[in-house]
Amino acid sequence: MKNTIRIIGLDPGLRRLGWGVIDVEGARLSWVGHGVITPDEKQALSDRLLDLFEGLTQVIETYHPDEAAIEETFVNMNPASTLKLGHARAAAMLAPAKLGLSVAEYAALDVKKSVVGAGRADKDQVLFMVKRLLPRAGAEATLTADMADALAVAITHAHKRKMAILRSSSEALGQIKSRSNSVSGSATKNKRSVA
Repeated sequence: MKNTIRIIGLDPGLRRLGWGVIDVEGARLSWVGHGVITPDEKQALSDRLLDLFEGLTQVIETYHPDEAAIEETFVNMNPASTLKLGHARAAAMLAPAKLGLSVAEYAALDVKKSVVGAGRADKDQVLFMVKRLLPRAGAEATLTADMADALAVAITHAHKRKMAILRSSSEALGQIKSRSNSVSGSATKNKRSVA
């Protein structure tokens, strides 16, 4: 059984798509890599989306993550901007899905709460905490807010998947205890009827 899970976190954007890769082994998180995909803004929308898709596909083929996580789109005041961000997010979700990865989605509020402890944290606070949680990433001069946000999404996924595993283990243990109690209750009942 594989002990280390590799997660790629994605912070989607049409101008900059941040990505960050971490390894998770038990409670230990390790930085693997990070970067940003920046399509040429002068290109047509369809070409920029293709650049995002192909660039992210290349990153995934390079780092071989086991799972992917992406930040959900927030709706802002400008519907056109929200729609374009949705297109970029779709391109970012298709790349891992095409390569067979599951893609978890997290609201920005959940990501900030998971990494910083406060849902209203700003980008500087997220960057600071990512550097604290992943010191090797923090040592890289190239770490920008987009990349830190992507690493924060990966960290959030690591935390959430750990909680899900603990929850399912606890439920399984409860079922075993329940079965054990019903079997021992039946055995006691059978002893009485024999006596």
